[in-house]
Amino acid sequence: MAEAIKSWVVEHGMKAGDRLPAEAELIARFGMAKGTIREAMRILEAQGLVKTRTGPGGGVFVHEVSRERARALLGNYFYFKDLTIGDIYQLRQVLEPELVATLAGKLSPAVLSGLQAVIDSYSEPSKSIEEEREQHLASLQFHAMLAEQSPNPLLSFCIDFMVALLSDLTVYRELYAPPNIELWKKGRDFQLRLLGALRQGRAEEAREIMAEHMATARALMEGQEAVMLQRFMAG
Repeated sequence: MAEAIKSWVVEHGMKAGDRLPAEAELIARFGMAKGTIREAMRILEAQGLVKTRTGPGGGVFVHEVSRERARALLGNYFYFKDLTIGDIYQLRQVLEPELVATLAGKLSPAVLSGLQAVIDSYSEPSKSIEEEREQHLASLQFHAMLAEQSPNPLLSFCIDFMVALLSDLTVYRELYAPPNIELWKKGRDFQLRLLGALRQGRAEEAREIMAEHMATARALMEGQEAVMLQRFMAG
């Protein structure tokens, strides 16, 4: 029933904020019992596709699922999949070089400044394990900011989701320990070179830099993952 209502909403071109018909009208339209309609509404609300408001002007309204909610729901699917660094980077190596090639020469001064500010936040190697963790997460935020600029919503979401997964793995599995100065130095150098290519509109150069960046990061992060597994086995 929930799928039928969802299809009806799409077929009628309803948008976020539009009010759904009253319960009595839905019962008549779909020929279903009150309990069936109410259960369908509960399912759609749990999925984040409708929102109920009470009081004057209340009712059930079409609701757009936020990126954060979609990311969280999809993340639940992968929670018990035991993803590896290689699983994530296999996709990153394909998608992120294409992303930056499409963005070269098209980023606003404000976005370029924001990306530079992120790089500046880890201008020096970390001095503690806590700072190392924060630098890892900040370097991933650089990639999330790039994904946000994509005009392709699917590409943008996929990369943002992978960055979120990698951020979670980094924290949960302590992949920032021990500090890896080679990872910091090479990652920061790649990002600085990439930012220059993006600023100057050099699409092919941006693609090549990001491809090399992803390959290098994968190798170094897989090394961090191996260290983590050794710690686990030793414990």
